[in-house]
Amino acid sequence: MALDLNHKSILVTGGTGSFGKQFVQTVFEQFPQVKRLVVYSRDELKQFEMSQTFPQAKYPAIRYFIGDVRDGERLKRACEGIDIIVHAAALKQVPAAEYNPMECIKTNIFGAENVINAALDCGVKEVVALSTDKAAAPINLYGATKLCSDKLFVAANNMKGARDLRFSVVRYGNVIGSRGSVVPFFMQRRDTGVLPITHPDMTRFHISLEQGVDLVLYALENSWGGEIFVPKIPSYVITEVAKAIGPNCRQEIVGIRPGEKLHEEMITETDALSTVELPKYYVILPFTPQWDVEQFIQHFNGKRVPEGFHYDSANNDDWLDAEQIREEIRLHVDADFAV
Repeated sequence: MALDLNHKSILVTGGTGSFGKQFVQTVFEQFPQVKRLVVYSRDELKQFEMSQTFPQAKYPAIRYFIGDVRDGERLKRACEGIDIIVHAAALKQVPAAEYNPMECIKTNIFGAENVINAALDCGVKEVVALSTDKAAAPINLYGATKLCSDKLFVAANNMKGARDLRFSVVRYGNVIGSRGSVVPFFMQRRDTGVLPITHPDMTRFHISLEQGVDLVLYALENSWGGEIFVPKIPSYVITEVAKAIGPNCRQEIVGIRPGEKLHEEMITETDALSTVELPKYYVILPFTPQWDVEQFIQHFNGKRVPEGFHYDSANNDDWLDAEQIREEIRLHVDADFAV
């Protein structure tokens, strides 16, 4: 049965972020009869700015709730009457998390716990939490907090009792053009003639906001509870991004920052023991599912990945070169982009 969000009430934590705005736009385009769409975030200025794009006069289903996922009571109040939670709120800047570890823990771990409790207490039917490739074999605090968050959401399926409620996770890589990412940074710096490169061999996964939203919608439609959905997406070498944005710029090697990996990983060899491959996605299954794994695999026409499988940004069959990255920037970041 196809996903239908019409006549449903949805809450998006961190809803004023890059993902949240794209998700809201997609929901209104695909499900014009959505009952209520609550944007929950802590920044009143971002909510004001977002309300200029999505005013309530034009989008009567939209609501703007100021609140922090750290505040469990406020979150429960916001979740009254909500059917679906999409949890996108996080502190995600790696250097800031290394310098302010407890702040990252309060938002990414305790905030996840508050989302789970609100869902359990308020009659929510489904929760999808956004994760990151940095949560696989993490070496920085941000990745460690998101791995902990992932574990909380997967385990929450064992706490729901008789409730009609499913928790799942989506994990993906760098979103092109998102705030704090390398593309807008290089675009700001290219007029200087020098682009700083952490390491010439560094690779990352690539995904667009639209693909990220599609993955969440796929999870909402297909989750049985406890899965981590991972998309099959291309990789790029950081030097190709520099060539795409500033082909005439000098590339200056500045070294890997604290907490950074040379390559990002989304499925480890240990994860692979419980990973299934579907046509467009991989699914890391829970170690203690409440449903029949073989039935799940058969239902989705999937297959188990081979022993020793792992999925990282250097171990990929799909790569973007400079020209392809340039086209991605035109499609998803700046239609007038030129070099």
